[in-house]
Amino acid sequence: MTSVLYDAPGPRAKRRNLLLSVVFFVLLALLLWWVWQTMDDKGQMQWSLWRPFTTSEAWTTYLLPGLADTLKAAVLAMVIALPLGAVLGIARLSDHRWVRIPAGAVVEFFRAIPVLLLMLFANEFYVRSTDISSDVRPMYAVVTGLVLYNASVLAEVVRAGILSLPRGQSEAAMAIGLRKTQTMTNILLPQAVTAMLPAIVSQLVVIVKDTALGGVMLGFTELLSTRATLAANYANVIPSFIVVAVIYIILNFILTSFASWLEARLRRSKRSTGAVVGAEEVDDLNAAEIGGHAKTEGGTT
Repeated sequence: MTSVLYDAPGPRAKRRNLLLSVVFFVLLALLLWWVWQTMDDKGQMQWSLWRPFTTSEAWTTYLLPGLADTLKAAVLAMVIALPLGAVLGIARLSDHRWVRIPAGAVVEFFRAIPVLLLMLFANEFYVRSTDISSDVRPMYAVVTGLVLYNASVLAEVVRAGILSLPRGQSEAAMAIGLRKTQTMTNILLPQAVTAMLPAIVSQLVVIVKDTALGGVMLGFTELLSTRATLAANYANVIPSFIVVAVIYIILNFILTSFASWLEARLRRSKRSTGAVVGAEEVDDLNAAEIGGHAKTEGGTT
């Protein structure tokens, strides 16, 4: 079956694709075998190094508390950065220069600075200018850096998503008398959300991963920093890195899976706004339309 965008492969293309798939999986298996053998030769596959992860102490003392702080910082940053990014993105589309220019300056400024530098600056600001306790100061600094950077990036995502909509949407809204605010909130944003969702989710994944920067530079007790303490106590550096990497993969997989489900649900809800008409109803409607045309022509004659 062919379409405008895709040509179904023929027999030769199918054989070539099958051969390439087999070669890829063979090379992947060889790579995994080489990694396994290398780690085994260096003694990294000994059961004594992996045994701590089968006990509750490694999880309740190190990994789970670090995971809780990671999720806490990531969720706080998401909750603040998402609405702030939406406000900045909409402000950049304002007709008023006194709104558009400052919003654009804020977005370009914080988007150009590395997130680690923002975290370090926020930490020094809280040390020298506030009375925040040293126990929670790293959390504040990490969340502040994540919010400032990611809100700026999300603002560009929102702006691009709104601008990607056909201009006729805005013109139709203005034609029926809607104000610009009503057009944005009731017409443009609901349609742009579906288009923006993949980019937004990618940035949320970045937020989860960037919490590790606070553990490395600020002493924030997130998942990666608690892994270092665990590895120092059990002398299992490589196994601990692997376990933490798997945890991050699971977290981000859950996040992207939820986003994919939400996007599919939004698309279905937009497609199913009308009543479903069966074949018999279509025939009846066609017959009625033909009859109406016949009566009109008879009356005209």
